[in-house]
Amino acid sequence: MIGKLDGRLLDSFLETIPIEFSIVDSDDKVAAWNKHETRTFKRPMAALGLDVHNCHPSKSVEKVERILAEMKDGSKDKARFWIDIVDKGSGEKEKIMIEYYALRDGEGNYLGCLEASQRIGDIMQLKGEKRLLDL
Repeated sequence: MIGKLDGRLLDSFLETIPIEFSIVDSDDKVAAWNKHETRTFKRPMAALGLDVHNCHPSKSVEKVERILAEMKDGSKDKARFWIDIVDKGSGEKEKIMIEYYALRDGEGNYLGCLEASQRIGDIMQLKGEKRLLDL
């Protein structure tokens, strides 16, 4: 990263970006997440430090394990998939994109994984273009 952010600015940034993320360390332990109060996929505070395998529905654990194993062995750096969920507030279907990114140091050593989720229904509806000056 170029530049420096003080703690308050960094916290504000992490809560403002339109992506929910979780960070898992190299030992597969949940290290952090953002948007605690408004998350689509809620995490109890007790999940901090837990094995990430215990934080996913049983039907997806095997796939999460495979993604992490491929990142650890260096064969993959990214995994992307999308699902439909029913929004609890509106009752309508919402498309969610979920991406996993390997976190590596400057020498390529595996440090952990970033899991990023984003509601993309509005993005999928975009047509043409809207330029900055069109505001």
